[in-house]
Amino acid sequence: MTTTIQKGTTMSMFGLDGAEITGLVRTVAPDPDSGSVQEVFARASWTGIAEPGDRAAGELVAALGAAGALTVLVDSWPVKRIADAASAGGSDLSAADIESALARWSPRLKSGVALVALRQAVRFAVRLLVPGDPAWPVGVDDLGAHAPIALWLRGNESTLAAAQHSIALVGARAATGYGEHVTMEASAGLVDRGFAIISGAAYGIDGMAHRAALASSGQTVAILAGGVDRFYPSGHDALLVRIVESGAVISELPCGSPPTKWRFLQRNRLIAAASQATIVLEAGWRSGSLNTAGHAASLGRPIGAMPGPVTSAASAGCHRLIREFAATLVTSAADMAELVPGTEVAGIPDPAASLPCSTSARVRLIDALSPRSPRSVDDLAARSGMSIAEVQAELGSLQIDGGASERERGWILLSL
Repeated sequence: MTTTIQKGTTMSMFGLDGAEITGLVRTVAPDPDSGSVQEVFARASWTGIAEPGDRAAGELVAALGAAGALTVLVDSWPVKRIADAASAGGSDLSAADIESALARWSPRLKSGVALVALRQAVRFAVRLLVPGDPAWPVGVDDLGAHAPIALWLRGNESTLAAAQHSIALVGARAATGYGEHVTMEASAGLVDRGFAIISGAAYGIDGMAHRAALASSGQTVAILAGGVDRFYPSGHDALLVRIVESGAVISELPCGSPPTKWRFLQRNRLIAAASQATIVLEAGWRSGSLNTAGHAASLGRPIGAMPGPVTSAASAGCHRLIREFAATLVTSAADMAELVPGTEVAGIPDPAASLPCSTSARVRLIDALSPRSPRSVDDLAARSGMSIAEVQAELGSLQIDGGASERERGWILLSL
């Protein structure tokens, strides 16, 4: 099913230089056998073709293998043939699912894009992890069809092994002195108890969780919403360099990928899945960290929340989790550690209905638009991971609401 063509002495793989692909793959994913080079390269390609958490991509790769699924795109199989092959592989993807997915993926199916990401990975000593790799964080497999197809690692594989026994510490970017203090104590206390700390490297609570873990000579993993070759936020460059040196920085997006609001929300599901429990230390009523807690609850992972002053809006989200979603009230590292041994938090309502675990197509389109540089519909589709038809429909709605305007050279974002 995979596309490998021998032309004289030059091997072509998916229409690209097979020799270069083999060399790059063996650099970023050492010691793959000859039969798995294509599979590893295909998984690297899929991380740039499909947006994080794309169910259709996950199911197609599971049914056909990554190389087989990529061949389907490269060789432009008709929808019915894809549906029949996927069904034979155990997938329940419908023809409508596949047609919609192809419309999303096609704008990104550009020759050589994966090669650029792999070259950048070699430049920054980035490792490509695939399921089954000894360093693969097995907790993310609980995401099923929404699990990452591959992960890009910058740092130490041994840290990911330690992260099998880990707790996620998350919270507000605009942290107060109180929030930073309790985070520092929680992170240091958990490290002393043998836990690795997982977080998102954002300002505020995330950054303090990583710093305290490093200061305590512990293991910490930062999960980014963009490529691991371009640290974000830029103000945490020094912190992320330190994490690379003694911990691990990972992402499911290929090198060169920018972070977007949509990708931050999708990244949160990895933070929740890769850890054994999620603790929200300080969060406003609508904080993004509640999104992480929602993913943790949907996976059956324990969630804890640190209470704060009743007069503090910065702790309103924590109080909401305790009151409405049966999060366990925790006040110390010992309380947090008690969540891990396998005791599930009872009585948590369906988080998909109330916690902000999903976003609209509009958020993805707004991420792709620029207030200064006009962008074509094709460009917006490629940037957002949406189909051209979806972009056109959402642009019309956004224009009516006064959020976008069409200029001679494309669409720009207006102030909402």
